[in-house]
Order: sequence, then structure tokens, then C-alpha cells
Amino acid sequence: MTALGFYTRGVGATTTTFGTLPGRYLDIYAGQGAEEGILRMPEAREVASRDVPRHTSDFRERVRAVVEREIAPRARAVDQKAEFPRDGYLALVRNGLYATHVPVRYGGEGASAPAAAVVVEEIARACASTSLVVSVTRLATLPLLAHGRESLREKYLQAVAKDGAIFSFALSEPEAGSDPGAMRTRAVRDEGHFVLAGTKRWITNASEAQYFLVFAVTEPDAPRNRISAFVVERDDPGVSVGAAEDKLGLRGSPTCEVHFDGVRVPAERLVGEPGSGLGIALEALDHSRVSIAAQAVGIAQGALDCAAEYLGVRRQFGRQIGEFQGLRFMVASMAMKLAAARELTYAAAGHSESADESLRFFAAAAKCFASDTAMEVTIDAVQLLGGNGYTREFPVERMMRDAKATQIYEGTNQILRSVIAREVLPERPPTS
Repeated sequence: MTALGFYTRGVGATTTTFGTLPGRYLDIYAGQGAEEGILRMPEAREVASRDVPRHTSDFRERVRAVVEREIAPRARAVDQKAEFPRDGYLALVRNGLYATHVPVRYGGEGASAPAAAVVVEEIARACASTSLVVSVTRLATLPLLAHGRESLREKYLQAVAKDGAIFSFALSEPEAGSDPGAMRTRAVRDEGHFVLAGTKRWITNASEAQYFLVFAVTEPDAPRNRISAFVVERDDPGVSVGAAEDKLGLRGSPTCEVHFDGVRVPAERLVGEPGSGLGIALEALDHSRVSIAAQAVGIAQGALDCAAEYLGVRRQFGRQIGEFQGLRFMVASMAMKLAAARELTYAAAGHSESADESLRFFAAAAKCFASDTAMEVTIDAVQLLGGNGYTREFPVERMMRDAKATQIYEGTNQILRSVIAREVLPERPPTS
């Protein structure tokens, strides 16, 4: 094992990762002399980062075992049928891997930010749609941990950790995507309640969620501190969920509009102080962007694994195509970018764990770099598989479609580059 965590493994025709190569294809090429050790691949089980404790590798093995047994075999069907990955989600709940970030006192594992990233990465390596169930519930419940009153934590965090309750993060609106301050959803005080009215859009897992963390304007005439955060329950009168979007990728993760028509929310469900909602949302996104980076790393790793398997069994001109220098150079570039993305992601996870002042920069940088890398690696994986890569019989086209979303949600990469620049460049006084 080298310092970068590389290892040499056989890529013979009888060994697959997550069943990436269809059985029919393996039957065709089995027994044609695939040699051991043609490719050197980045080993996802070992992350050579000072920010990740050594025991994390054991935790990764635990997660991977569940993913390979319960999630990977269903990934193709989840995508093709555009169905919620219920079996995989329930397997995560059963194995204590659904809400690892929740403290032990509320029924969770109290896992660190790097460990939470490991969970998302390993799931996304097989099924990105399933990884979103975990990452979005974490995004929506982090504000409860940081700003919620104890009664909210006891009720909702226990429901998540013990019962597998699903949370959605209801921030975006039809006219307020990258500019959340422009939201139009209102929450008006009324006798110990807030009455919510408005529509949220692009809400992940909305059709499956029991609870929503909803952001609404409570002080429409104030120049700042206008937005507050609330827990809204799916069964509250006036809550309705629209049809799922017909998306390019992440087809097993339902994305819907959520409508609030005069929903009366008890004032006790206010999260944080009135008017603090936008700051709470941005803080949560800083932490959660590390999860999106981890998701992107997992998608890229899955595509690289599949490509490596294929290069070890596909033969042209009497040789394995993994022996051709042009293709080896492609794999080398994919592996370099992936290794760099993983290191940056887990460095960002370390900053998330300590919640230090560098988190905003590292979270944005990790999300940008890892998602761009996932897009590049999956496109190259499709190219390496040739015509087969362009078919749905192989998973790399699904991974390519899934990777695209990581460049868009939780802050487009263009917005995040502005965030990065703002963290790097000094503030300039206005010009006269």
C-alpha cells in the first residue's frame, strides 16, 4: 500500500465490482487470459488524509458490506423505474447507517463529519439516488442540532435516528433558487402559531418525507433578518406535495414542489431566533456541501471501477485494451483527479467537524472540484467502454447522468466559485 492508498488488484473476467459488468458480457469474454495487475487503481477503502482517523477505514468496510449486499443489486432498477430506493433506505436504517450524525443521546451514532462523508461516498459508489436520502436528511436536521430547542431535538432527531423518519430541506422556490433571499413564502404570526403560505420547488425526497425544514419570510419589510426556519410536518393541514420531476439523473430520488396553504405551525417549532433563517440555511449548506462532494467522489469511484473491470476483459487486436497506452493514460488522469477530489473532500470534512472559519472555502472548493471531477471521470468511463458505455446495460451512463446534478444542487458551481473568490479576495471599498 502506497502513501496515496493505491493498490494493485486483478481485473480478471471472473471478478466484478458491484456486478458492474453484465453477466452476458462476462460470459463472452471469460477465459480469454485476462492478466492480473494490469491497472493500478485508487483504493477507496483507505483515505490517506490527516483529517480522517485510522478507524474510519474499518467503518468504511462496514458501510461497503451493507451497500454491496442491499443497495448495489437494486441500483439499476431504481434508476430505470424511477422509483424511491425503499429497500436500500430501510437497510441503512436497520444497520444504523441512515442518520449516523445524530448524537447518541437521541439514538444515533454520534459519527464525525468525515465518517458521515464515508457513508455517502460508499452509497453513491453504487447508487447515487440512495445516497441522497441520507445526505438530505442530514442537511435538514443539522440546524436542529445547532439551533433547535431541546424539545425539537428530542422529538425529531429521535424519530430520524430510531424510526428512520425522512426530512426534506425546503429552501428553494420557483423564483428563488441561487438567490434564496428572494423567496416569497410567508409565515405570519397568529395566536401562538405561524401561518405559512407559499410554494417550494426542487425539494428532494419531498414525496417520502414525514417532516420538512421550511424557510419563510416573517419580516417582509425588514432590510435584513427577514427569514425564519420552521419544522413542518407532512400531516399538518394545508401541506401538499406535487408530482415528481422527470429528471435526467438521480431518478430514484423524488424531486417535487411542496405547497403550503395556510399551514398553522406552532411557534414552538421555530428553529433558532426569528429572522435567523437565512443564516441557518447557509450554515447548514456549508456543512452539507461536503456530503455532495463525497457523493461526487463515490459516483466517480464507481465509474472508474467499472471502466477498470472492462479494460481488463475487453480484447481487441489480440490484446486486452487495458494494455494500450492511450487508454492507460486516460485511466491515469481519471485516477489522479479522483484521488485529489477525495483528499480535498476529506480535508473539508475535517473543517466541518471543527466548524472553523475555513469551512465555507473548503466546502465550496470540495463540492466544485469533486463534482467537476465526477463529470469528467464518468464521461471518460463511457468513452472507455465505447458503444457498451452508451447503453443502459452498463452502469456508467447512469453514473454520468447522476454526476451532472452534483454540479447544480446545493449551490451551482458558478455560484460556489463566487463564494470561493469572496473568501480569497479582500473586500474592496466601493468605487466613487
